[in-house]
Amino acid sequence: MRRFLIVCLAALLLFSCGARAENLPAWEYPIEPEIINDFEQYITLANRTHLLDSGYVPDDLVKVSVRRASGVGAMELRKAANDALAAMFDAAAEAGYTLYLKSAYRSYQTQKTMYNNRLQKMGRDDGLVSYPGASDHQTGLGVDVLNYAWTQKDGMNKEFAKTAEAQWMLEHCMEFGFVLRYMADKEEITAIKFEPWHFRYVGKEVAAYMMENNLSLEEFTEEWENYLADYEANGGNFRELILWRARVRDAVVVRVDPDGEEEYSIFY
Repeated sequence: MRRFLIVCLAALLLFSCGARAENLPAWEYPIEPEIINDFEQYITLANRTHLLDSGYVPDDLVKVSVRRASGVGAMELRKAANDALAAMFDAAAEAGYTLYLKSAYRSYQTQKTMYNNRLQKMGRDDGLVSYPGASDHQTGLGVDVLNYAWTQKDGMNKEFAKTAEAQWMLEHCMEFGFVLRYMADKEEITAIKFEPWHFRYVGKEVAAYMMENNLSLEEFTEEWENYLADYEANGGNFRELILWRARVRDAVVVRVDPDGEEEYSIFY
């Protein structure tokens, strides 16, 4: 009886806080709206049409904790990406593969220098070094990962895809929240040559969706933006949906007592 009364009270509270949201259309996109809201900026797109500001620096950068290629100095990543990368490196080791981090976070100025150097060397933009502000590395979520043999080479190219390490990462990266950022069949969309060593942290749910559906970050972004526009056009209010779902989740907390019986705590 006590549990029934508490659940009824929870229902009344949720009804009162969700009055404005009760007529909103259902959210049917495969990715949760909280992820699309992207408070943590894990799905931020950086490319030539979505440039990061020259002053953008992630505020949760940490020193990388994984094995680095020889001759590579200290590097940083956003904490979530670093933790996920460490888990991926450990899993690779258990599978018999040794991975090396070649590159991680780069500032806007570093990317600008690299881009200008590449232009001077090649005489054109050959699609191998991102335009400043368009680099995945500036997000603090992009990584270049190699095996030992390729850390000893002068430069990287698509042949790395033939290695056992590259194939293992392609198959398992989504389990750790990473996607292959620049795919072989998406060069016209990403405007970057195939990079089988470049992985981008987007979180496990998005990574699984993107990899299973063979989507580049550009395609995924266009897809959810189109869905959101249609949602709003059909009577949806994304902001109200997010607020209502937050209230629902914060209003009722389920915990299990020592005897194994569920109890409900309600707070505002």
